[in-house]
Amino acid sequence: MIPVALDRVRKVFQRGGETVCALDGVTLEVPAGQFCVVMGPSGSGKSTLLHLVAGIDAPSGGRVLVDGRDLATLSDDERTLLRRRRIGLVFQFFNLLPTLSALENASLPLQLDGVGRLESERRARESLVDLGLGDRLEHRPHQLSGGQMQRVALARALVSEPALLLADEPTGNLDSHSGEEVLRLLRETATARGHTVLMVTHDEHAARVGDRIVRLQDGHIVSDISTARAASA
Repeated sequence: MIPVALDRVRKVFQRGGETVCALDGVTLEVPAGQFCVVMGPSGSGKSTLLHLVAGIDAPSGGRVLVDGRDLATLSDDERTLLRRRRIGLVFQFFNLLPTLSALENASLPLQLDGVGRLESERRARESLVDLGLGDRLEHRPHQLSGGQMQRVALARALVSEPALLLADEPTGNLDSHSGEEVLRLLRETATARGHTVLMVTHDEHAARVGDRIVRLQDGHIVSDISTARAASA
């Protein structure tokens, strides 16, 4: 089964009195286990694409399928459950709750899904230890570096063992060293754990960690190339 498929997807916004077409007939499939990077200038539609795949927004036309399910056919509750159980989300600004520890932040998705506190924290602890944060379990976000906060966010995204990981500019708020570490962990996630990763970035260097680079411009795919072919070109 193809984890992500977009079929002639359009997305139109009304901005003031102006109609803006963010995506215009985009068709894209991301196979299981692939690390696919979406690039493009500001306004190209890359973040819109990610939000549609996450079910945060709905297309104006065409279909978005995740795990073979057309998101438009699901109720709000069904989309929420799909996002909670099958999709992990990592954002540029971490989105950690400031009053919770690293362990509590990472375990939150499981607790929201009805998993007991002890089991949620056990699984979150494993995820954090795997990402090198075993000595930061009780630290709150303000006690962590940017790179550590992003690793907590990644642990939170992975704690439910999602089929699909969506990353929106995950290194955009990090220094170069922390960014390299997060990219390494994302690459490892795709390779060792078999997760499908869809990452949006404007950073050419960050894009090279993927298996494939899809470029958007003015709502259209203008190129789609494997990083192996790009390196040999």
